[in-house]
Amino acid sequence: MDVFEAISQRRSIRKFKDEDVDDAMILQIIQGGIWAPSAGNLQSWEIVLVKNPETKKKLCEAAYLRDFISKAPIILVVCVNQNVSGDIYNKRGVELYGIQDAACATQNMLLMAHAIGLGACWVGAFNEELVSDLIDLPHYLRPVALVTLGVPDEKPYPPPRRDIDEFLHREKY
Repeated sequence: MDVFEAISQRRSIRKFKDEDVDDAMILQIIQGGIWAPSAGNLQSWEIVLVKNPETKKKLCEAAYLRDFISKAPIILVVCVNQNVSGDIYNKRGVELYGIQDAACATQNMLLMAHAIGLGACWVGAFNEELVSDLIDLPHYLRPVALVTLGVPDEKPYPPPRRDIDEFLHREKY
């Protein structure tokens, strides 16, 4: 699969088959995240891998009852390590660069999941405090994404996309 094909054919998958995901595939997906760009190559993110059904149910509740979350075989909680990003870049590192690092790693993991035949969905709407408490995060880790993973049981149509002329501004706005 070439890069454009992976990018243009990836979809957010919210329905999964009731099948386990091989650990080697999970590690391959995380390895994709490792190669994401990051500010100063600090790689200021951490991942909590969740398989426990009760924990997944509580993550679903923290994500405003998006019930597909609890039905996914795997949930990766992508977090920013604010100490790492803040130590070098101060406030901007904590408030922006760390978030960007985690977002880049998350996108790479979504593309890797798609490339190896798994489905994934990036969930950004959740109660951070509840998620942090649920997975025992230290105060310097901030959860920024829940990524559901599994064998897809749906094939969504491509969503509409804006035309380039609607948002591309040359030289000035």
